[in-house]
Amino acid sequence: MTIDEKDQKVLKALVENSKARTSQLSKELKMPITTIHNRIKKLEKLGIIKNYTVVLDYKKLGKDILSYILVTVMYTLPSGEKISQEQVAKKIKAIGAEEVSIVTGGTDIIVKVRVKDVDELNDFVIKKLRAIDGVDKTQTLIVLSSF
Repeated sequence: MTIDEKDQKVLKALVENSKARTSQLSKELKMPITTIHNRIKKLEKLGIIKNYTVVLDYKKLGKDILSYILVTVMYTLPSGEKISQEQVAKKIKAIGAEEVSIVTGGTDIIVKVRVKDVDELNDFVIKKLRAIDGVDKTQTLIVLSSF
């Protein structure tokens, strides 16, 4: 599975605009349409391109606050039952988190959440997240700016 410089140019153009037509990419990248088409199909077949998506304007959707929540897992519940990071992560994803990642370091899981306001963030953390068996401690970080 090797990708060359032309494949990388196609990928970069698709990351910038996954809705671009092959004719548009052909002009932009100065490659024949069939070359663009064949390279995209190859990249899809190899699994390098897994999906096409949209980038949302969350402010227009009323989700003004982006936060990351650091979660420490309690691996043995008070009942004596053992629980894994993966089990806790799946439960967190199920309550509406945008992304849930198991990480190394002083934190076990990082949760990405978008909400309309601080009250909704508070409800998410206090009523939903901390109610999950295995969630020991949380630390919430509110994003001020993204670049």
